[in-house]
Amino acid sequence: MKIIVTSSGEKPESPVDPRFGRAAKFMVYDTASDQYETVDNVQNLQAAQGAGIQAAETVARLEADCVLTGHCGPKAFMVLKTAGVKVYTGVEGTVADAVARYKSGELNPAEGADVDGHW
Repeated sequence: MKIIVTSSGEKPESPVDPRFGRAAKFMVYDTASDQYETVDNVQNLQAAQGAGIQAAETVARLEADCVLTGHCGPKAFMVLKTAGVKVYTGVEGTVADAVARYKSGELNPAEGADVDGHW
């Protein structure tokens, strides 16, 4: 299983980035290998529009099973849902903390976007 966490840095101790589409990085945690990999999201940091959709497409290409983030807009949420990726919003703390909370069953999947577009 692959869990993607929006991150402001490149280490599991980095804080969760609260914005999905404009997150600095994606930390990919593979439960089979218990390893983290960092994927840059730099192309979307300054995007005039479509950052959420492009970020969601990146996550789908990475074959993620779920995304842990602070917030997710409606367009990104729909792309992720269509790709079969579960979204968990309201996630805070470090990337490692977020993964631990997910693995322990503390997080609940979002029913929909929790912010408007262009948030």
